[in-house]
Amino acid sequence: MKILIVDKMSEKCVKALKDMGAEVVVNTVKAEDLPKALGDTEVLIVRSTKVSAAAIEAAPALSLIVRAGAGVNTIDVAAASKRGIYVANCPGQNTDAVAELAIGLLIAADRRIVNATDDLRTGKWKKSEYGKARGLKGRTLGIVGLGSIGTAVAKRAQGLEMNVIAWSRSLTPQKAEELGLGYCAKLDELAEKSDAVSVHVAAAKETSNLIGKDFLAKMKKGAILVNTSRGEVVDTAALKAAVAEKGLRVGLDVFAGEPAGGEAEFPDKELAAAVIGTPHIGASTDQASEAIAAETVRVIETYQKSGHPVNTVNIQDKTHAIINLVVRHYNRVGVLAGVLDELRNEGINIEEMENIIFEGGAAACCTLKLDQKPSDALVSKIGKAENVLKVLLK
Repeated sequence: MKILIVDKMSEKCVKALKDMGAEVVVNTVKAEDLPKALGDTEVLIVRSTKVSAAAIEAAPALSLIVRAGAGVNTIDVAAASKRGIYVANCPGQNTDAVAELAIGLLIAADRRIVNATDDLRTGKWKKSEYGKARGLKGRTLGIVGLGSIGTAVAKRAQGLEMNVIAWSRSLTPQKAEELGLGYCAKLDELAEKSDAVSVHVAAAKETSNLIGKDFLAKMKKGAILVNTSRGEVVDTAALKAAVAEKGLRVGLDVFAGEPAGGEAEFPDKELAAAVIGTPHIGASTDQASEAIAAETVRVIETYQKSGHPVNTVNIQDKTHAIINLVVRHYNRVGVLAGVLDELRNEGINIEEMENIIFEGGAAACCTLKLDQKPSDALVSKIGKAENVLKVLLK
């Protein structure tokens, strides 16, 4: 197995992959150079590097892409799916790191730490200016998206004695009560009640510009907004306007259209001047990196042993299968090949297939999920084939 790593990973991770018998190549290339670098790579590991359709099409041997992190929005998952390439990620490994940064941005926005530091470095002592923070104790923090990171932020905010409320598509009043959180049935309700908002939703069509003009208009004047999820979740133009018009204080770790590499020029100088910002480093702690590296190895090790990696994000939840054909048979060469030939001749597609071998290895049971019902004649023909014990439709 040939593995290409194009972003920084720990030496421990590289060694573990080599100990599995894999050929490991570390080549930190830019996204535009990735198609040429892939060659006969079978497994690609990325962190921030974008994987385009062109890169996927340029790698005929590629069978697995591992995102050493949670989000997969930098990978053309649709292109990978069309080529039958697994895309897997490492969810939950950076939860604490991102939550810590979210709280850090929240405190920095409230206490204006960055502004005060900038003035101090230029020789300006402005205690009267920066001694006007509102403080967080007793304030209401609204969390948008209550997955693992949102939940971790909620716990930390509760430790600061903040009143925490939440909105999430899957959140119920009962679950909110169990977590000690206030429940918001609608996003607008959260915007109106919160002194600060922290955003933790995945990038998707339905979350694009979720934090837009209407949401920002309902936020309190001078409120704080923190986003450590994905830049596309926040409408940048609306955010700039809200900062100017309502005095919102903003902490961002992610930006729409942000640079893909480790070092680049940040193009939106207007936005940078209006917010506290970090260059998408939420997951970048030693602890998170080691956890992600270990999970990356587990994904690939599982794939090597079983052919099915864990944490895949592009497996179809529901196929077009409408009926199961169950074939109990002797475990002989060519039995299933004959069954597949008969199905092909009748124009029937197999959506899923599982063959289970019984103890002793003499017999097996194969379940084939089909996209249409086979004729009675075909079922009868398969049932009479050599080494077939029984055929059932379910």
